[in-house]
Amino acid sequence: MDDRAKATLKRIETPLRLTLAGLWAERMVRAFWPLWTLTIAVLAALAFGVQDHLPLEALWFGAVSALVGLIWAAWHGMRVFRRPARLEAMARLDSRLPGQPLAALHDTQAIGAQDPASQAVWAAHLARMAERAQGARPVEPDLKLAARDPFALRYVALTALVMALLLGSIWRLGSMSALAPGGATDILAEGPTWEGWLKPPSHTGKPTLYLSDQTAEALELPVGTKLQLRFYGEPGSLILAETVSGRTEAVPASEPVQDFVLVQSGRLAIEGPGGREWEITLTPDRAPTIRAEGEIGRERGGRFKQQFQVSDDYGITRGQVTIALDLDKVDRRFGLAADPADVAPVMLDLPLPRKGKREEFVGTLVDDLSQSVLANLPVTLTFAAVDAAGQEGVSEPVAVMLPGKRFFDPVASALIEMRRDLMWTRANAPRTVQVLRAITHAPEGVITNQKAWLRLRVAMRRLEAEPGSLSPELRDEVAEELWQIALMVEEGDLNDAKERLKRAQERLAEAIRRGASPEEIQELMDEMRQAMDDYMDQLAENMEERTPEEQSADGGATMTEDQLQEMLDRLQQLMEEGKTAEAAELLAQIQEMMENMRMVQQDGQGQGRGSRGQQAMRDLGETMRGQQGLSDDAFRDLQRGRRGEGQEGEPGEGQEGGQENGQSLAERQEELRRELERLEREGNLPGAGNSQGEAGRQRLDDARRTMREAEEALRDRDLPGALDRQAEALEALREGIRDLGEALAQENRQEGEAQAGRQANRDDPAGRDPLGRQQGNAMRIGSDNNLLSDEEVYRRAEELLEEIRRRSGDLTRPEGERDYLKRLLDLF
Repeated sequence: MDDRAKATLKRIETPLRLTLAGLWAERMVRAFWPLWTLTIAVLAALAFGVQDHLPLEALWFGAVSALVGLIWAAWHGMRVFRRPARLEAMARLDSRLPGQPLAALHDTQAIGAQDPASQAVWAAHLARMAERAQGARPVEPDLKLAARDPFALRYVALTALVMALLLGSIWRLGSMSALAPGGATDILAEGPTWEGWLKPPSHTGKPTLYLSDQTAEALELPVGTKLQLRFYGEPGSLILAETVSGRTEAVPASEPVQDFVLVQSGRLAIEGPGGREWEITLTPDRAPTIRAEGEIGRERGGRFKQQFQVSDDYGITRGQVTIALDLDKVDRRFGLAADPADVAPVMLDLPLPRKGKREEFVGTLVDDLSQSVLANLPVTLTFAAVDAAGQEGVSEPVAVMLPGKRFFDPVASALIEMRRDLMWTRANAPRTVQVLRAITHAPEGVITNQKAWLRLRVAMRRLEAEPGSLSPELRDEVAEELWQIALMVEEGDLNDAKERLKRAQERLAEAIRRGASPEEIQELMDEMRQAMDDYMDQLAENMEERTPEEQSADGGATMTEDQLQEMLDRLQQLMEEGKTAEAAELLAQIQEMMENMRMVQQDGQGQGRGSRGQQAMRDLGETMRGQQGLSDDAFRDLQRGRRGEGQEGEPGEGQEGGQENGQSLAERQEELRRELERLEREGNLPGAGNSQGEAGRQRLDDARRTMREAEEALRDRDLPGALDRQAEALEALREGIRDLGEALAQENRQEGEAQAGRQANRDDPAGRDPLGRQQGNAMRIGSDNNLLSDEEVYRRAEELLEEIRRRSGDLTRPEGERDYLKRLLDLF
């Protein structure tokens, strides 16, 4: 080896030593892992105090077994351990370098040693290898033991030791000294000693206390705390005096092992050398308290929403609400006049927080009991909560009207009423058959769905087959069939857009008449808006297929989409303000207009069905409907998970349910949020710069934020939290769409007022004023001609009034112009 090679090896001495140390660590771990695993396990067992609970014979057996195991592990380690050499470290280091330069530096030239050219080549080779060797880095050891310890016993032992140090005491190792030769004599020579531990109940979450470390004279502990005492030394030298256990059995006060539970406040003293005394105060574990919070709410589709508040010392483990019929408040008429025979209370589990503590929180129960006989009837809600100690807290019954899906089609409503009567008591079967026979007798104009009529006839015949002995199974089957038929009649399967619109208008009118809730009104309004959009699309397609002559010859009334949108916004505003009579009148006007309506396209930028503002509003509506559908799917997944209905292949709570086109709930939520961001980013939303438009944009920002929170909750499998965030997003979207709709209507009114003058000029190409005079050309108000005669003035005034009346009723004119004309008519 030449000087160059020696210098290179000297420069890599540090990486070489580190690699050698890694080899030592690797072989030590592989050889002696059973030894330190068994050692850690023994220490964990002693720190937990296992020796204090075992008989002396079992303790000796365990000690001998542990000693034998340690000796075997040490012998096994020494047998398989092989001391690493420096050359092995160099070979490992050389294997990580390209071309193995360290081995090359130790080589000698075999041939051509006397040839100068050959020597020059050899020297260049060594220089190249030395340069490569200088890039040597330490090689990390392979300390993985998965192949040698497939059951991960080392991790089990280490975890046990950590838990023992946290929950036990390392001082308990001293109790093993008595087993050693002369150990008991040493203890007696040193004098009596004692140890004690206070273990609160596990559900309190409080740590174990080492009694010797408690310097305070008074201790406050939970009821049920377990005391463990150990006396060492001469028997009788230490005596326990206490009034906290309430023990009645005769236990010697000097017993070396004392284990009991603290059940009352009192005095605890260890009398004798090194003794101590404490005043113990026990805090009782109070039963949980629970109560309903706020009023019960009705959600879309008949779901109900009820908040509740829970508080407990250490947290509850489960909660339940019992929904029972409030018979005294039921209107006992018709099918409800008979005594209920098959109405059992409904019990629902309360949703509990998945994260955080459960000592005090406010939860929200959302469920759908529309198919229960209790739906839309007076009931009482009784909440109950149970803590880890088994104590139960029960709330006062809350009397409410249980929300459920309401049917506004008269036939569907009648079917649901018959279904309720049948579930109320099977004695109502003859009456149910009689009413169903009346419904199906002359279905023309009553039941438009032929399939529903046929299914209803079949259900009626099944009831007639067992009039006096209706079994519970048949009752449940017929009730389910009546529910499906009512849904078919209520929601319909109409393919014609006009028929869907007519049905939606009729259902909305019936809901207004019956005083439906705001949530139901909003749901029906959304349904009518969707049906109206479909109907206008159909009208637009029909107009495109017709010739201009056919369109001009159409004598029906004309209306733009903006004007129709204004009327719908006004209708929703009236219903929100509680003006049901005005809302019903306006809805009747809308229905009458839609009967003979033909749509026209407005002139001017920013108006008509093809305008950017209108398109943005339609896209927002689609986003809101998509959010509502996603919320419904999330709620169904929550129901399946809570009621345990998830079968193999079905998603339950905490699973990625609600799949649509291969997308999970979280992915669908993300897609809706990105769509909302796109609409905001494109800048086509109406009302830029005015207060209504800015308020609407702020609402959309709030919706986007809560959508993101709902998306995160769905990814964390927190369906209750996601439902709350989705409800907030829907509310923000609804408010934002309303504000932007008002902003769009304001823009249209301003544009209409600007066009009013241009429209007036187009009405009279000859340039005459409304009184038939030529307009002045001298930059002054008035006319260059004389007025007409008295007769002609009266005639012209009548024509003018008639023209004002005609124009005020022309829905194609801007709203600003029509308002002005109506004010003129009020004056004259």
